[in-house]
Amino acid sequence: MSQLIKMQNIQVQQEVANWEEAIRKAGQLLLANKSIGSDYIEDMVNAIHELGPYIVIAPHIALAHARPSDKVKRNDISVITLKQPVAFGSEHNDPVNIVFAFCATESGGHLEQLTNLASLLDKDTVLSVLNNSNSNEEVFQILNNEFKGE
Repeated sequence: MSQLIKMQNIQVQQEVANWEEAIRKAGQLLLANKSIGSDYIEDMVNAIHELGPYIVIAPHIALAHARPSDKVKRNDISVITLKQPVAFGSEHNDPVNIVFAFCATESGGHLEQLTNLASLLDKDTVLSVLNNSNSNEEVFQILNNEFKGE
């Protein structure tokens, strides 16, 4: 069975001052996993500066990403949860306390992962754990046990 999100790509109850720091923390997990180059993190931040808070996809949930490029070594996803939610500037979905970051090597290469993630976030039990857990392990278990990979 495959994993949707690796254990080393999960950090719960993080403290951040603003949305930029939240994206950078989520991106650092991808960088530490050697899935991206450091410039990709800045690309994620710059995308919001240029396009607005379109990454806030649902109440309290952001999905940070940038365009596929040579800065991406492999498809990957990370997640952080925040002790204190932060505003991204989304009128309907702020404040955010769950930040996913993903990277893809090519356009469309991440669609299956994102589809799987979206179906997970539709489940109240998964959201409850993400919102309340103090344990990276618990988040890993709920995300990967609910995800029925191959």
